[in-house]
Amino acid sequence: QVQLVESGGGLVQAGGSLRLSCAASGGTFSSYVMGWFRQAPGKEREFVAAIRLSDSRTTYTDSVKGRFTISRDNAKNTIYLQMNSLKPEDTGVYYCATKGTILDATQATTYPYWGQGTQVTVST
Repeated sequence: QVQLVESGGGLVQAGGSLRLSCAASGGTFSSYVMGWFRQAPGKEREFVAAIRLSDSRTTYTDSVKGRFTISRDNAKNTIYLQMNSLKPEDTGVYYCATKGTILDATQATTYPYWGQGTQVTVST
């Protein structure tokens, strides 16, 4: 059974930075896609970024391009989300997810495995 554990969330002022980590266990991750999603209060879960572990191919939602960077360390079965120039609208619970294909990487419903989430709060 795949298990994902996120860490690194917290409270930061607008313009600040945070780095989220997601440690994975229980599966073969060299061919998986791993992604970050977020959910603000009263809103649907939305795609943030994804990375294909075999070749580090990445994709981002438009609102975070140039500010967020997703990366991976295959040896540690861990992915990261470096978040710079944070804005109040980036506030939410950030979830790590993983699946076995690159198809529909931006669609939350296609991911079978999820972490418990980590809270990110950006103050004005």
